[in-house]
Amino acid sequence: MGRKKQQTNQPQQNSSAGEKNQDELLKTLGDFTSKENWDQFFTIRGSDDSFEWYAEWPQLQSLLTDQLLSPSSALTGSDRDAPAAAQAAEVSILVPGCGNSKLSEHLYDAGFLDIMNVDFSKVVISDMLRRNVRERPGMKWRVMDMTSMQVIIMANAEARSQESVEREKSNVICASQFADETFDAIVDKGGLDALMEPELGSILGNQYLSEVKRLLKTGGKYICLTLVESHVLDLLFSKFRFGWKMSLYVIAKEPSSRNLKLQTFMVVVEKDISASVSEISSFMDEYSAESHGNQARELYTALERERKVRSEYSNVSDILYSLEDLNLGAKGNLSELEPGRRIKLILGEPGGSRFYNGVLLDAQQDSGPFSYHFAVFLVPKVRAGEWLFTSEEGQSLIVISSKAARLVIILLDSSNSNASMEYIQMDLSPLVKQLAPKQCDDGVQIPFLTASDGVKKRDIVHQVTSFLTGPIVVDEVIYEKLDDYDDDLKRKSESQDLVFRRLTFQRSHSLLQSEALLSTEGSDEISTEVKENKVKAALRTRRKGKQGQFDSHSSGTYASSGKRKVDHNYLASSYHNGIISGLLLLYVHLKGSNSSGGMVETVVIGLGAGLLPMFMKTCLPALKIEVVELDPVVLSVAKKYFGFEEDERLQVHIADGIHFVSKRADTEGQSSCKHDILIVDVDSSDSSSGLTCPAEDFVEESFLLSAKNSLSEEGLFVINLVTRSSTVKNAVYSSLKKVFGRNLFSLQLEEDVNEVIFALKNDSPITEDELSEACVKLERSLELQQQECKRIVNASKLIKPLPW
Repeated sequence: MGRKKQQTNQPQQNSSAGEKNQDELLKTLGDFTSKENWDQFFTIRGSDDSFEWYAEWPQLQSLLTDQLLSPSSALTGSDRDAPAAAQAAEVSILVPGCGNSKLSEHLYDAGFLDIMNVDFSKVVISDMLRRNVRERPGMKWRVMDMTSMQVIIMANAEARSQESVEREKSNVICASQFADETFDAIVDKGGLDALMEPELGSILGNQYLSEVKRLLKTGGKYICLTLVESHVLDLLFSKFRFGWKMSLYVIAKEPSSRNLKLQTFMVVVEKDISASVSEISSFMDEYSAESHGNQARELYTALERERKVRSEYSNVSDILYSLEDLNLGAKGNLSELEPGRRIKLILGEPGGSRFYNGVLLDAQQDSGPFSYHFAVFLVPKVRAGEWLFTSEEGQSLIVISSKAARLVIILLDSSNSNASMEYIQMDLSPLVKQLAPKQCDDGVQIPFLTASDGVKKRDIVHQVTSFLTGPIVVDEVIYEKLDDYDDDLKRKSESQDLVFRRLTFQRSHSLLQSEALLSTEGSDEISTEVKENKVKAALRTRRKGKQGQFDSHSSGTYASSGKRKVDHNYLASSYHNGIISGLLLLYVHLKGSNSSGGMVETVVIGLGAGLLPMFMKTCLPALKIEVVELDPVVLSVAKKYFGFEEDERLQVHIADGIHFVSKRADTEGQSSCKHDILIVDVDSSDSSSGLTCPAEDFVEESFLLSAKNSLSEEGLFVINLVTRSSTVKNAVYSSLKKVFGRNLFSLQLEEDVNEVIFALKNDSPITEDELSEACVKLERSLELQQQECKRIVNASKLIKPLPW
């Protein structure tokens, strides 16, 4: 009511006070939320001069009593079959902000005997008690703040004498709040309007309606008599959006009313047992809209806007819920874990300093044991668009890895980019605490999870931005542990820190492009630490795409000292070892080479740091290798920082890989233009697709057909597949089977998202004996140290036919 005080509904009096005295009384109020102003107002007015702020009883009686006695109320079972008088006597009613209105008296006289009246004005409660103590002994009165139903003074009309009433009034009773679900109905005549002061916004109104929700029984009704100002409607609609049935009515004016400006409306909301979004029922016709002027037109505008909002909530399953929505029951009872529940949410206020997008996930049934009842996982901005964090399937994998019964994933964006992780955790803590299930101890700190990439020290060697590839970073790192490497390296690392040089394309932040072991020349020592910074690392999918352990760690940099070079005899990436091991399949069917000199013509699409082709050139002397790379900047980085060199057996073409293969495929009948091995080792620039490697173009049937046609009759197609999506993976399998038939083989690397797939052009079946014999041939062909040979041969033994 506060925003339109100049249009405030003029009170209709039962006393003989004139209009002038009435205006003087109104001036004493000013702020409708001030207890002192109301005390003064009721002191001046007196106890016998009732003050009706909106409609009078004759206009309210029929609609109001029907609502209180309707079948949708809290009355159940035999109560519904009882006479109306008996039903009315059983309905417990709260009248907040009762003032000195006669509404409660009329309800009592109509048979509603269980009525609790509250007001924060001690003056008016004392007057009303005195006025009703004898005629309506069952009526109860409390001095209370309707925004927090804490009893301040209790005065009961059942007192037997005026003296006992005065004695009760003089004593402050320390009573608790009304218990949850105490009342069948709450009848509010202008109370909400009075709380909505422009200076305070919706603070008090929001607090009050939260109390209304708490106090009503399931099936109970909140009946609000209001002037339907827009700011009041906005609060009512949003507060009772989930799990409430809402109806709107217009209250007829009395024929002799002198108030022609403002109309009273009735909003009825009923507490439902479900969390669904219900349509709003309006019992007002077009005539009502015209006859009630701007009020009704504004109401219809707000109503249509809210109906659109509710329609979106009803029809769209993947919408963002605010913390307020969730607290209001938009997705049921969040204190209970619901296996498989997924809720997209927004925490804080959009546009403000506290604004976070995220998703709440409850673990699937029987997916325990859990390390946490509740945890929060922070995803940095650079990775927030990846499939792993944005898709349902990817998010479910994170929940499993987190070992949390409930996990809230927070996707940080540009609004959070300038804040430290420590600040973000501090800012989020009070917000996410409201999402914790009941199993969480209030005194236990909520764990914020990130993932360590295991890097102990890091030095950025080179950064460059390519027009085609985007930002490219070359760094050198020392890992905390070498769990993923062979025993020889682990033993070596016990005596010295091993340094790895890495190549990363920032567009594919989750996957490390290349990684090489550096060997130190002479007596130069591993460089020492210069600076340490405590940071939270991102989920460890960088090294070989492997998922890491959730943790926080210290990261730092170190300065290079001494000259190092890349060891091209060692493949740090396990999937590179897998590709080499799969070449055994070639030896099963390859009768001879297509070119002079017995060389095996090999094409690798995707250079990266050049580690795989350099290893193949050094250790597989029968191979003649062509590399197809689209970006000349990548070639430059590979030469300068990873020791890549071209010669007569290893050449690079700066070209589009798909066009290159298509051209080879078109050389029909020219066997000398075909190649024996085609390896696709490229990343995808779209991290949201669910396919990290290769790019989608390289698994489309059109390219796969070109790849098959570009091979010699005994040729081998190899592709590095990186995806966590079973849907995407099955689609790739399907395309490969359609093009290559049954001679498909797969190497799934343990604890790794990489899968190397091998396809033979020749459809002659391969037996187990042939596979075993091929392993022996492969081992003999590798001119490597024993340890590296063992790793490759062991990997070859894991290659299995792709299931049909």
